[in-house]
Amino acid sequence: MAGNIRKFGRTRAGIQRYQCKVCYQTFVETIGTVFYNRHRSQETIIECLALLAERNSLAAIHRVKGVKEETVMDWLRTAADHVERIEALLLANYKLNRAQLDALWTFVGHKGEKRGSRRRQNVAVSGVA
Repeated sequence: MAGNIRKFGRTRAGIQRYQCKVCYQTFVETIGTVFYNRHRSQETIIECLALLAERNSLAAIHRVKGVKEETVMDWLRTAADHVERIEALLLANYKLNRAQLDALWTFVGHKGEKRGSRRRQNVAVSGVA
């Protein structure tokens, strides 16, 4: 653990909690992420977003995963908000251009592929097709 952070028990759901030794604020690891305060697992959220990226309809995701269409849309909006923040930071602080960001998102997208899989996903994460 970092110098000012210590483990501080678990939530009712069994998720590890942490506490700041300076201000005594408690938090979980997912705070500030797409997964914070969600009732579904990270795996389910990622699978649903991947199904959307593969051009599956919201109704199909609801049938297959049992997740309401409105919930999947909320996850998508939250994920998009995070992408915009990351892009803004990279553009401002690291002087990257749009082509470099597109290359980054392509690289990130391929990191999720299973080893040996030759299937490619054609996803425009940054909104530029």
